[in-house]
Parts: sequence; C-alpha cells; structure tokens
Amino acid sequence: MGDRYAVKPFKLIEMIEIEVPGSKSITNRALMLAALSNGLCKLTGVLFSDDSRAFLSCLISLGFEVNIEEEIKVVTIQGLGGVIPNRNAEINVRSAGTAARFLTAMLAFAGGDYILQSSEQMKKRPMEPLITLLRSIGVTVNCMEQEGHFPFEIHSMEINVDEITMDTSISSQFVSALLMAGVMLPQGLKIRMLGGRTTGAYIRLTLSMMQKFGIRVLQEDAVCYVPNNLTYQVDSYQIEPDVSGACYFYAMALLLGISVVVKQVHFDSMQGDIKFLEVLKQLGCSMNDTVQGICVTGRKDRIYPGITVDMNDFSDQTMTLAVLAPFATSPTIIKNISHIRLQESNRIEAITKELTRLGIRCEENEEYQGICIYPGRIIPAIVETYEDHRLAMAFTLIGLRVDGIVIDNPNCCAKTFENYFDIIDELTTV
Repeated sequence: MGDRYAVKPFKLIEMIEIEVPGSKSITNRALMLAALSNGLCKLTGVLFSDDSRAFLSCLISLGFEVNIEEEIKVVTIQGLGGVIPNRNAEINVRSAGTAARFLTAMLAFAGGDYILQSSEQMKKRPMEPLITLLRSIGVTVNCMEQEGHFPFEIHSMEINVDEITMDTSISSQFVSALLMAGVMLPQGLKIRMLGGRTTGAYIRLTLSMMQKFGIRVLQEDAVCYVPNNLTYQVDSYQIEPDVSGACYFYAMALLLGISVVVKQVHFDSMQGDIKFLEVLKQLGCSMNDTVQGICVTGRKDRIYPGITVDMNDFSDQTMTLAVLAPFATSPTIIKNISHIRLQESNRIEAITKELTRLGIRCEENEEYQGICIYPGRIIPAIVETYEDHRLAMAFTLIGLRVDGIVIDNPNCCAKTFENYFDIIDELTTV
C-alpha cells in the first residue's frame, strides 16, 4: 500500500455486506481476565492487530502459557489464579492504551519487579492518575523519562488497601484496569469513581465481561465493590465483532445512499459505539437487525441535516460523524468530547486541521467542549493522520464521494483493523 493511499471512487452498487475483525476493547479485556482466571480459557473471535499482539506479547514475556491460532482467530491461555509466572520481567505495551493501563494495575497488585516500555506515541499519553494512585497505596513507580508517563519501573510487595478513588475524566481505562485487577487483592477492592464518565460505555463493558467470567461486582451509584476472587474460570469466551470498525461502513450507507450489512453485529452488542446507529437514524437512515447482522440503509438522494449530539459515551465515532458533516444541509455540533485530546492524537485538533485543509469550516467550542462543522465543498488534498487509526479510517470515507482524497500513513490502521484498506479496495473502482 505504501506511505499513502489514494482513495478511488465507490463502485455503483446498492448493497454491501462486510465482515469486520473482533473488538479490540473486548479482546484485550478478555486476555486479562483469562490470564487472571484459575484454569484454561479458550478465546474465539480474537482480534489480531498491533494492539492485541502487544497485549499477547506482554503476557508471554510475563511467563503465561499462551497458544495462538491466528488463522482461526483463537487464543488459549492458562490462567494461574492471579499468579504472574515471572515476577521480574520487562514488557513493552507498544501503542496499546488498554495494555498500558490494564497491565500496569495487574503487575502492581500482583507484586514483583517490572520494567514497562512503550512506543513513542504511548509515551505522550496520560498515565499520571494511575501512577499517583499506585504510589499512594505503597507501590514504587519510577518514571524513567518524563514524570507521569511511560517508560517506568514498578516495584511492589503486598498491597494492603481495600478502598480507592479514581477520576474517570481523563480515561475510563484506569477504572477498568482497577476493576479487573481488584480480584487479586485479599480484601477485594471498593472503587469510588469521580468525574463525568462514571457510567460510561467502557466501564459498563468491563463490568458486563467480569460478570460473564464469573466475577460478581456489586455497584451502587458511582461505587463498585470487587470481591477477592482468584477461583473464577470459564472454559471458552466468544468475542464480538468490532462495532467501532463496523461504524465506518454503516456511515457509508448515509454518505452514499446504499444499504450496508456488517456480519454478526446486532443491537444487543455490549459495545458503546452501537449508539452511533441512533445518530444515523436521526440523520435519515433506516435499519433492521437481520440474521446476518444489522442492515443500515441511507436515503437514495443522500440528503441529510446536520445534528447536535453529545458523543461523550461513544467518542470513538467523533471522527466518523465529523467526515459526514460537510455533506449535511446544516451545521453539525459534537459536544462533550474534550477527553479525546488525550488519545492516540489530539483528535479535536486533528479533525479541525484536516477538515480545514479540505476547505471545510470547523471550529472548536469551549462552551460545549466540542466542535462545530459547517457544510461546504471539499477541496482535494492529502490528509495527515497523526499515526491515529481512527482518523485514517474515517477520512477515507470522504474520498468515496469526492475525488482527490489521499490518506497519509494508511498503515496506522493496523492498530485495530489490518485489512481495512483491502476492504475499501474491493468497494472501489480501479
């Protein structure tokens, strides 16, 4: 594919049926829950991407017995009831935010001496809230470069704490990490959550998966109690297809006036990004859940209004809505997404820069912590992706409707969706 991808025109077809990889969020949670379980666990439908391979590599470095069958999307892990085989190890989480937050908590609670390395991109992402919390309960964390960031050393012995408080504002992954690792503590763990995302989609996903693995977490408002439980075990666990990845194709239904089915994605998905379908419905799409998967159909005239929407709980789809907005008949306002400044890139800044480069008026708005995008005529250009997979995948959609869009560094999609551009190739003309 090279360093750049020139998007070609969409073929004149009325319906497409797509298969997307497994969910990254579910895959990496399942890897951690399986590793902490008390027995052999077979994971099916596993996502194989940069992020999940980073997590698998870390588990192997920690001494876990892991059997990988990538061709059939299966991973089998021998859990050891909360025991880490190598209590003196070095791991590299690469650019995987889930691996970074989940494994940091797991290793701190397990006890031992560890060195945690990462990619340059991950070094820029926030770790300070988790590091500060771990230090407050007796864990030694030595940051080797910039304070509050990767890389760092962890030295811990017995953790004598049963209650902690964690802010969800910067990243809900900190809370998810503590929820899953909490089963390792002798007295269990009471977690008080602060901030505006205490009932966020990813925290709900973590709690739902823990229940399916046999861990009964009690929740009352913004307080969770995780019991000590190192005897839980499931023989097998099926990972859902990635709804985040599916949404790029569902967006094509609106943008191109076609019908799109994504195989095995259904309305009962645990994943928060399923809410993006409600946005598409408000913009004029019709949809129904079929045996194959949800089918979304856009208007044939491809006319739809702008919308004002709070995307705090499904913010990974901010970029997807942002690239639909220039073709709307009125402005689009996306609210309550300030936290996406601290993800793989400063996503608010990146969206604004790249839409402006394409000739579209796009403004940040502090009042509603988001952006306003106005309709306009697209100017062909090279789109910078800032090593951010979601920017690369979303901005590709514009090129399906307007000639002259080129995606810089398309290979960053390997973080979650390795064959994304192979699928796009199948949908476009030569």
